[in-house]
Amino acid sequence: MTQIICIANQKGGVGKTTTAMNLATAFAMSEKKTLLVDCDPQANATTGMGIDKNALEKTLYHGLIGEASVGELVLDSDIGGLKIIPSRIELIGFEVEMMAADDREQVLKRLLCEFDTAFDYVIIDCPPSLSLLTVNAMTAANTLLIPLQCEFYALEGLGQLLQTRELINDSLNPDLTISGILLTMYDQRTNLSRQVAEEAENFFRDRERVFKTMIPRNVRLGEAPGFGKPILLYDASSVGARSYLALAEEILHG
Repeated sequence: MTQIICIANQKGGVGKTTTAMNLATAFAMSEKKTLLVDCDPQANATTGMGIDKNALEKTLYHGLIGEASVGELVLDSDIGGLKIIPSRIELIGFEVEMMAADDREQVLKRLLCEFDTAFDYVIIDCPPSLSLLTVNAMTAANTLLIPLQCEFYALEGLGQLLQTRELINDSLNPDLTISGILLTMYDQRTNLSRQVAEEAENFFRDRERVFKTMIPRNVRLGEAPGFGKPILLYDASSVGARSYLALAEEILHG
């Protein structure tokens, strides 16, 4: 059965796209057939994987509005076993066009259902908002992975995301669970990072899982998208690459 993981947090700059790209790559390198879905109009996952978005004829937007089948959208990547559904700025129009549509929260789920069991894992990169696109992603997913940056106010606004998940459980997707909280931008040298990690453990104790793997602050992680590569292709020996491989192992083996 395909596992669909939605990576969401309405705050920007927490590492959603970095996590989506590199977790998908790590799954593929673990011989899991994987699909990365760029559900963000900013299309950072698309460009970060080396795809020229300006040269695309069809993107996720065209699939969501019924102008393309899912098979027309899927692109190859530089990693065997990893495919991509790209995005572009026109995706921002989806919310306006679907505002009056029935079951508008189910559009992405119906689109991905066309794959049936073609993939072991589908990773959805969400925009930094609790928009209709994010609701679609959470409705389509089995699990929600929440990146949490190790900075001041890290937990601020998280309650709204968790409340949205509860509403989706109640009305759209009763099976959506939280796979875990992923601490990102962790710097073991600073008291702040250690404090945020401790606060997260306390906040989610006996409720949700906080992954043992933490993603460190790493220059190479920040450089890789500029070269159109995930960190595992850009610098496989870096601490960032090793961290995402460890995260994939943690998810795969529970």
